[in-house]
Amino acid sequence: MKIYIKHEIQGRIRFHMDKESLTVRQADMLLYYITSIPGVRKGKVYERTGNGVIWYEGDRREILERLSGFRWDEETILEMVPKNTGRALNQEYKEKLIQKVVVRLFTKTFLPAPLRAAYVVFRSVKYLYHGIRCLVKGQLKVEVLDATAIAVSILRGDTETAGSVMFLLGIGELLEEWTHKKSVADLARSMSLNVEQVWLKTEEGEVLVPISKIREGDLVVVHVGNVIPLDGIVDWGEAMVNQASMTGESIPVKKDRGSYVYAGTAVEEGGITIKVKKAAGSTRYERIVKMIEDSEKLKSSLEGDAENLADALVPWSLGGTILTWMLTRNVTRALSILMVDFSCALKLAMPLAVLSAMREAGTHHITVKGGKYLEAVAAADTIVFDKTGTLTKARPVVADVVTFGGRDKWEMLRIAACLEEHFPHSIANAVVQEAVARGLTHEEMHSKVDYIVAHGIASYIGEERVVIGSYHFVFEDEGCRVEQESKQKFQSLPSQYSHLYLAIGGELAAVVCIEDPLREEAPKVIGDLKNLGISRIIMMTGDSERTARAIAGKVGVDQYFSEVLPEDKARFVEEEKAKGRKVIMIGDGINDSPALSAADVGIAISEGAEIAREIADITISQDDLYQLTVLRDISLHLMTRIHKNYRFVIGFNLGLILLGVGGILQPATSALLHNTSTLAVSLKSMTNLLSEDQVK
Repeated sequence: MKIYIKHEIQGRIRFHMDKESLTVRQADMLLYYITSIPGVRKGKVYERTGNGVIWYEGDRREILERLSGFRWDEETILEMVPKNTGRALNQEYKEKLIQKVVVRLFTKTFLPAPLRAAYVVFRSVKYLYHGIRCLVKGQLKVEVLDATAIAVSILRGDTETAGSVMFLLGIGELLEEWTHKKSVADLARSMSLNVEQVWLKTEEGEVLVPISKIREGDLVVVHVGNVIPLDGIVDWGEAMVNQASMTGESIPVKKDRGSYVYAGTAVEEGGITIKVKKAAGSTRYERIVKMIEDSEKLKSSLEGDAENLADALVPWSLGGTILTWMLTRNVTRALSILMVDFSCALKLAMPLAVLSAMREAGTHHITVKGGKYLEAVAAADTIVFDKTGTLTKARPVVADVVTFGGRDKWEMLRIAACLEEHFPHSIANAVVQEAVARGLTHEEMHSKVDYIVAHGIASYIGEERVVIGSYHFVFEDEGCRVEQESKQKFQSLPSQYSHLYLAIGGELAAVVCIEDPLREEAPKVIGDLKNLGISRIIMMTGDSERTARAIAGKVGVDQYFSEVLPEDKARFVEEEKAKGRKVIMIGDGINDSPALSAADVGIAISEGAEIAREIADITISQDDLYQLTVLRDISLHLMTRIHKNYRFVIGFNLGLILLGVGGILQPATSALLHNTSTLAVSLKSMTNLLSEDQVK
């Protein structure tokens, strides 16, 4: 592919493709390709001109070589691009806005006054219909005010005022619809599946294959803690499936042979094999969009308060209009109240502020599943951290493998990896990656694998029972033992590491020593959260008292709990809420799921267990914990913006009403100022809450 460099400075290249213009799909393909090039920080593509811009770090020549390797017909690039990217939506609404402005200018400039008046009357029919329909239903809403103001203006022969009111109302409706649809689409895409590989059931056993290889009728195995990747019917097994992301149900649903399961729902208990019905998962996106639009998740209580206040003020506006006319017998002064209503600005600005805050959070790789969760983050006074994968780095490493009974170190690691790969968690991933790094490949050597949440994994190799997991699980629950001659070696295990115990046939076979380094930014983030008003920060972990105490001391939490089970975390969260505290729970594992559900806000690490991401209300990326302070900052600034909007809308519009009733402002001027202020506060609500300096 030929590319032409149009302009270049250090770290930035503007280029032109070999096409004069691009379709929306082509522009998306190019954008996703260039942003996947190593060293490219961000990119932009302009479909109308066929131009693109990249901001990069690193080797210029290598980046240009990769860029010139782009092909429009390459299937791997097509697979990278989501079906719904938002570019087409933006283009559609830009054209609608331009069209509305052009029509307005044309009618005011070129149509004779009689035709212009007739056009205004024709356009008013829609508003009059909606107002009358509200009255027939016995409702006094903003539609009644709009219809009354337009009708009175037309009856007085003031079609210019009526036209201006309808034009500004139309612009406001378009902006609200555009922002709402874009926010919903962005949110739905972030909630859509990002599954790359699945366990395909074959005659030889379970095989890990790319999801693109799966076809209708294939059998796919889904283990506990994993997300169901494709729609299908349960062919074998039974499981409790969490369908909250699809239906909003908080209680898991039992699924057994013959039950239909949906892509994106998560297996909480058990395991199932499904016969795939829909190899393409595109329908999940549409279902998520519908779920978001139909649910109340997008509504914060402040948005609901704004809508209720807006509707409650409508009768007062109508009453004020009638009272003013009765006292003054002046239609112009009475009409000035109708031209200024609080409802329009309150109903428009508040949702836009919330949706825009969700969009802004998304630019920082923070996915918020509803406006009410931003409000809850702002109100929170307590944060509960899981340790592994949150306060510590999400990619712990194997420091050593200590064997017992004369067993081979690398054979024990191979067995551990064979078991752990079925249930990905940060520690399990460390074991699997160490085995891969050492070239320890394996065939499936064990029978069905059972996962006991927060304890460990059990299976059989031949006739021998094999277990791997925590001390409590291996020695207390399973009753495994340490040979007498190995007890001194067992007691001298290095204390600076976390331990994963592997037992075969009831005897300890090996201890995998896991090094889980503390995140460098964790102490700073804890301090920043306290400065942002969080009064209580707790750490809970299933690790030993020794490990927990060391980490808690380094990061500076207020309190810590060690050797806790999933139900302990959830119970603690419920107890804190019962005391009147607003609680945020942060975790990344299967065992964090009950506590994530119980908290006022559950925050999951995006690279953690799939079920944790599905259940959580907010997800952050694994890069660093500073996103928590950005999230808290955005939430606090959002609350400040909403309260400022309240004060401005009420104060400014009340001032316009008083000036109109006093005869200082004409109705047309009041309408212009009111609609202009509504548009201004709405546009302001769509801007970013944080400056670049605030997020560095």
